[in-house]
Amino acid sequence: MAANPAKPIIVLVRPQLGENIGKAARAMLNFGLTELRLVNPRDGWPNPSAGPAAAGADIVLDQAKVFATTAEAVADCQHIYATTVRKRGVTKPVVGADGAARLMHAESGRHAVLFGCEAAGLETEDVALARHILTVPINPEFGSLNLAQAVILVAYEWSRIGRESAGETAALVQPTADEDTLPPAPQEDLDGLISHLENMLEPKGYFLPPDRAEATRRTLRSVLTKPGWNHLEVRTLRGVLSSLRRPDRQD
Repeated sequence: MAANPAKPIIVLVRPQLGENIGKAARAMLNFGLTELRLVNPRDGWPNPSAGPAAAGADIVLDQAKVFATTAEAVADCQHIYATTVRKRGVTKPVVGADGAARLMHAESGRHAVLFGCEAAGLETEDVALARHILTVPINPEFGSLNLAQAVILVAYEWSRIGRESAGETAALVQPTADEDTLPPAPQEDLDGLISHLENMLEPKGYFLPPDRAEATRRTLRSVLTKPGWNHLEVRTLRGVLSSLRRPDRQD
């Protein structure tokens, strides 16, 4: 079955239990979402515990794709949301589940929602890939959503906003994109731009001292992911970097 760009992709990052993957798939299909991606599941894939927990959402499990890293899982996506209650040192725009759903229906391109493992959530490196942090206003004295509950919140809001914008009884539709507006570049293109810039900065000593290098790279990535460059803008910026690397012209 071909991917439907109007529907967000659910990405489970390092999920631990097969039962939780199955329950997440069940939550997805209740609201019409079918594209599930798994990043380095702890017990491998396929997992025999997932099927019974999915309660019939076999289409989601059968089509699930496995990736070694989060970056690979979202390489073809233009809009990435990291579900977390903490910013983890990464400055990103913060949206609720309803706000994210409105963006999903309004912005062209592929949308992916990252969910972290059951024990610890998303790592800082995962959140750094996102363009938005997605969180919900839960009880500050007891923040304990399980994986399937978190997935169903996002799936429900996507479904609700779609019906709201199309008419209460209408089927979910993707609004027509403005033909003059190009969608943001896929994550793969953006990663290429960031790597290009990092490779130019490395020999200049930009990432010194070494104990600050990781934080500096993370901040640089955050700066470059905020604007939502389209593919022409990314290509232009890489052309600028390539020109700067060449020796000065002697006219």
